[in-house]
Amino acid sequence: MSRIGKREIIIPENVSVNIETNKIKVNGKHGLLERELSNLLKINLKDNKILIEINKQTKQANQLHGLSRVLIQNMVTGVDKKFYKILIAEGVGYRFQVEKKLLTLNVGFTNPVKFEIPNDLEVKLESNTKIIINGIDKEKVGLFAAKIRDIRPPEPYKGKGILYDGEKIIRKVGKTGR
Repeated sequence: MSRIGKREIIIPENVSVNIETNKIKVNGKHGLLERELSNLLKINLKDNKILIEINKQTKQANQLHGLSRVLIQNMVTGVDKKFYKILIAEGVGYRFQVEKKLLTLNVGFTNPVKFEIPNDLEVKLESNTKIIINGIDKEKVGLFAAKIRDIRPPEPYKGKGILYDGEKIIRKVGKTGR
């Protein structure tokens, strides 16, 4: 049995939760999230607390126990307070541009790289080199940020690239001339 899965999830006052067999819907001030969970688990709702129990002890059920608890916790947190990721473009001429639902990256390629911003995410341009990605679904925020970062990950010699806020790049020493 998972130690994380045993812990109960406390639901804030402004969040409502509906459970139908193995489908859970979480509604809050920022929106609605729903997810279908495995039928190996049973979800119980008792006075503003969610508890996840295993129907039948199997290896797969034990694996899904903690995962499902964390996914539901992220849903509850996301509809109450949004999740965000901050990306910074380091390098000469590297910059971001946001126009309606289009994110444009100028990161050293001949042509700018364009991304369509998903409907459930919000991208704010704090400066030319810094963007904030907001959303209620932690998974989608992280995937979109990772997709942007993969275009030009930070390199260890000059430190150029797109990096997360607070990310430390371990710098390498370049070649020494004779």
